[in-house]
Amino acid sequence: MSRVGLLNPGAMGASIGAQLVATNHEVLWWPQGRGQATSKRAEQAGLRASTVREDWQSADYIVSICPPDAAESVTQFVLDLEYRGTFVEANAISPMRSIALAHRLHAAGIRCLDASVIGGPVWPGQGPSISTIACAGHGAEAFASLFASSGFDARVVSDQVGDASSLKMVFAALTKGSTALIAEILHVAEQLGVRSELETLWGEKATATRHQQVITNAAKAWRFAGEMDEISETFTQAGAQGGFHQSAAHVFRRLQAHKDWTEAPDIAMLLESLAGASKAEN
Repeated sequence: MSRVGLLNPGAMGASIGAQLVATNHEVLWWPQGRGQATSKRAEQAGLRASTVREDWQSADYIVSICPPDAAESVTQFVLDLEYRGTFVEANAISPMRSIALAHRLHAAGIRCLDASVIGGPVWPGQGPSISTIACAGHGAEAFASLFASSGFDARVVSDQVGDASSLKMVFAALTKGSTALIAEILHVAEQLGVRSELETLWGEKATATRHQQVITNAAKAWRFAGEMDEISETFTQAGAQGGFHQSAAHVFRRLQAHKDWTEAPDIAMLLESLAGASKAEN
């Protein structure tokens, strides 16, 4: 059995924690300063609340999985704990940021792995997974093995920190970037008065699929905006054009009012949000 720390279990982190608990690993979380929703997720996942430094210092792994803009603050928190185990940087950040954080951790005597989650949360008992945890860095095999009997498909990309983040960036560049593009196409078609004609050309099935893609992802638009910024930076550093994903980030920011919706908005409501935000900016 391994002890794994998940400081702030969001929807994805909690599902990872639940899978580890279901396979007889102990998973800690840090309750101080967290909201009721986080506490409920952690309880449902079977995580153990602890703010005892010694508990965290004895963890085999501490996994950072949070919105991209919080990656550095989580890293600093772990440094302040004087942790000396293995830190798993599992955020949707550029490989350059992942490597920079690894350098900081290594300088403090902390081993670092690069990881990324490709797909959605998977809870125990849901059946075969289509979600992957990609791992990279020295010792990645041991971390991936924790998920051998879980609902996640954990695989080792390489022994180089940054490679798992690179895979996440190019994968999400299409899956989430295309959602932003579809949303903006629908918005423009609506403004030009040709949306119904466009959707007739797409066909009923394709139109329904694209509407659902935008509706589903609107709940996570607040987090995807930062991810698009990371993808843009990754593309730029690789000598490609980062402008498309900068624009995608802008689309997601205009949908942030629909964060964590509990009642699905219809497509007209989302297009109103896009149009209203555009008018406010102009």
